[in-house]
Amino acid sequence: MSVLLDEEIRSQPDVLAGLIAQEGARVRRIVADLPPFAYALIAARGTSDHAATYAKYAWAALTGHPVALATPALHTLYHTPPRLDEALVVGISQSGQSPDIVAVVEEGKRQGRPTLAITNDGSSPLAAAADHVIELHAGVERSVAATKTYTAQLATIALLAAAWHGQPERWTELERMPDVLSAVLGGVDDLAQQAERYRYMEHCVLIGRGYNYATALELALKLKELTYVMASAYSSADFRHGPIATIADGMPVLLIMPQGAVFSDMLQLAQDLQMQGAELLVASDVAEAQALATTVLPLPPAVPEWLSPIAAIVPGQVLAMNLARAKGVDPDRPRGLQKVTRTV
Repeated sequence: MSVLLDEEIRSQPDVLAGLIAQEGARVRRIVADLPPFAYALIAARGTSDHAATYAKYAWAALTGHPVALATPALHTLYHTPPRLDEALVVGISQSGQSPDIVAVVEEGKRQGRPTLAITNDGSSPLAAAADHVIELHAGVERSVAATKTYTAQLATIALLAAAWHGQPERWTELERMPDVLSAVLGGVDDLAQQAERYRYMEHCVLIGRGYNYATALELALKLKELTYVMASAYSSADFRHGPIATIADGMPVLLIMPQGAVFSDMLQLAQDLQMQGAELLVASDVAEAQALATTVLPLPPAVPEWLSPIAAIVPGQVLAMNLARAKGVDPDRPRGLQKVTRTV
């Protein structure tokens, strides 16, 4: 039984509440103290990179700050760091230990740019390298697969977006998210039984768009880590540019499609995929989308789209955990993985 992972998934409402309470004022001070910058450059790996993908939408849409993802190998392997003129340099890492992420932040400081670390370890090398640090306050994450640190990273990115945006309603929406996650966790009990259907699944496709492209990427990683399924993630737009040809009769396709600006596009794609014979798993709060699904990953209604990735990943985490159990895999000890990965 995956005791650790289950506990950490279910701790996420409390983690978010603690993060908002403990770091909200600090985030506002950091935003007030930052010098002007033209764009944010984020260095991250793995799950943290998916959080950075969320920032590409949240920070640009709410605050107008463009976001670029760093290429750490330019710093550590090729020794040709790019010019970081006018950048806010951000490192996101659960452990704060990876040398390549630290190197990007150190280079930002060397070039005189403001630097920010988002990490669960305030005493880590990443935290030491940055001008400003926001801690996740997630507690020790004992399961190898990141869950509570991922949603805490998303919430931290959302806190920064709300502070930059400046309108109190954004902050109020974010403060409701712990209750939203509690509602999500109250509706996922059926996923243990539904996961049995996919016990012999070896391949699947995950699709999201906009804010929830990050969710598709992160859930694909969780399925690969915990169940060893070859899960491929796409935006709905990119999927139409070629990969849709891979859909065969019975292919499992999981669509993340809560209500919002991209819903109509996702609904049309879901209908097209159903006509091609795909088996649909749908994470949505909209009855029209749920009606297309063989398996529903339920989401609570009326979550603002900009915050929906914080909620949408949680039933996916539960599905991945239960699918691992169905496959006879211990999701607390996935093969070939360690909790802290250091890349150069």
